[in-house]
Amino acid sequence: MNLSELCILRPVMTTLVMLGLVLFGVFAYRVLPVSELPNVDYPTIEVTASLPGANPETMAAAVATTLEGQFSRIAGVRNMTSISASGTSRITLEFDLDRNIDAAALDVQSAISTALRALPDDMTDPPSFRKINPADFAIFYIGLSSDTLPISMVNEFAETMLAQQLSTIGGVAQVQIWGQQKFAVRAQVDPDALATRGIAIGEVEQAIRGGNSYQPTGTLNGPDRAIAVKTTGQMSNAAAYNKLIVAYRNGAPVRLSEIGKAIDGVEATRVATYFGDRQGIMLAVYRQPGSNTVQIVKQINDILPVFRQQLPESVNLEVMYDRAQSIEES
Repeated sequence: MNLSELCILRPVMTTLVMLGLVLFGVFAYRVLPVSELPNVDYPTIEVTASLPGANPETMAAAVATTLEGQFSRIAGVRNMTSISASGTSRITLEFDLDRNIDAAALDVQSAISTALRALPDDMTDPPSFRKINPADFAIFYIGLSSDTLPISMVNEFAETMLAQQLSTIGGVAQVQIWGQQKFAVRAQVDPDALATRGIAIGEVEQAIRGGNSYQPTGTLNGPDRAIAVKTTGQMSNAAAYNKLIVAYRNGAPVRLSEIGKAIDGVEATRVATYFGDRQGIMLAVYRQPGSNTVQIVKQINDILPVFRQQLPESVNLEVMYDRAQSIEES
């Protein structure tokens, strides 16, 4: 008895077997993970342009925008992102999967050559490009900004709240914070005031270091317990630093406010991230090798409402880039 005859003679069994196969197929389809193809020559090209001395706004307006205008005319470009920093712009071009990477590279080179005439004259080196592996890029970008709070406070929320919680998500390799603006007190001194009082800049630096100490002093030993004693001269704001004595001249103390001023600011004044015309903090989420991008992004999107509840109302949280969208669409 062959298989065909068996199926004809036992229609109930045949129906149940086919129904079981259909149900198994539906279940398998629903749990089938969605991800990029792991081993393909994915057509992605990164273009880098440099203009020493230019600020991020100039790089974005005069360099990145010009190049983007030419790249947008290339066939098969499905996604284009750019990041501009001090003296440099980086543009990433993602092409359709059926686009040949070598042909795309030729089109990019042609677009760069066309854009050279519109780029700043003082750009000594033409933009360069390279083929890259998209797995090396972040899969999710989150932007934080505020119209009322200091940028250093927004940075603190990004570091202590969002970055730590995002790092615990399964499949996340690391979370980088771009445009960090950690709080710092900056001392600005007047060279003329220093010269008039005969104070060297090294004296000011030494006074600030010595006046902002945090050292163990000793131990108080009692019959039942011992207590560690420490002295703290740490100052946390500009008002406290302005009262700091930096030197003595003619028996009188010279305070920092007499030779300059201390201001509440940030550590890095030459590094910043902007969303259009608004300064903010960017969090870039990278995945572990072999992990599923769509599943990771789903977990991130699930936790975003929690972040919005935890953050003050004056802090804006925006999704700047979602790698899973293009994967699901393809």
